[in-house]
Amino acid sequence: MQVRTRAVVAGGVALVLVAVVGLFIVFRQVGERLRLPFASRVCTVQANGRVALDVDQMANAATIAAIGIQRGMPERAVVVALATAYQESGLRNLAGGDRDSVGLFQQRPSQGWGTPTQIRDPRYAANKFYAALSKVRGWEQMRVTEAAQKVQRSAFPEAYQKWAAESEVLTRALLGHVTGAVACTVGGDPLLRGAAATAALTRGLALDWGLAATAAAADLTSLTVTADTERGGWRYAHWLVSHAHDNGVRLVRFGDRQWTAEQGTWDRVAGEEPSAARVVAEVFAAA
Repeated sequence: MQVRTRAVVAGGVALVLVAVVGLFIVFRQVGERLRLPFASRVCTVQANGRVALDVDQMANAATIAAIGIQRGMPERAVVVALATAYQESGLRNLAGGDRDSVGLFQQRPSQGWGTPTQIRDPRYAANKFYAALSKVRGWEQMRVTEAAQKVQRSAFPEAYQKWAAESEVLTRALLGHVTGAVACTVGGDPLLRGAAATAALTRGLALDWGLAATAAAADLTSLTVTADTERGGWRYAHWLVSHAHDNGVRLVRFGDRQWTAEQGTWDRVAGEEPSAARVVAEVFAAA
């Protein structure tokens, strides 16, 4: 009887463990499907609406927006591109997908979008999407989902529309229409530090915005970007915050506002007001 009781108890424990593991997997999958951000590394975007993303999604969204503007595309194109990436990948640079689809836009090498390695480069993928969109006659007058579908040719042509509102919020923020609109909490464990962080940040600004000449490193832990307008300054400032985690940014200052990785918010700068023409970024010092 005692042996049987132990067996029953052991069996019950095993079932509980299986149930717990099962619930963990389900919650993890549901969280991914809903694209919930990580609690410790979250970005909040406030621009006549609110969007919450994790740091990887935010960095990808910022790059998609910057590439669109660098190409001279209308802001509407950025909305379409973001809605497409939202639907196709959840703004994540996926290694796989349906059949041979990869990357932010789930582009397929077999359909001529490029090699898997090329498509996994967010900048390459965004450029290819905008190039294809620009060839669609009358896309500017189409609904977001119709314009996206002309490029993607999805089996679910109406799916892109549900991300239109979020994409409009992101576009307003990332293109500088709202001050202090992108606020990320990234903590003190950046992927890069010191000279490596400054170099990566300068390279990112050059690739995304074409700022190779104007984004010059002041020293090993800081750099300055010159902006022609206040709106342009907020474009760069929001991009810097969006890429804070992957480029080791600890502080961004523009006008009379300052964001820090520690606080994760935009606050007024005490004392002397910085130049309105300069966006200043500082990275974490080398450990």
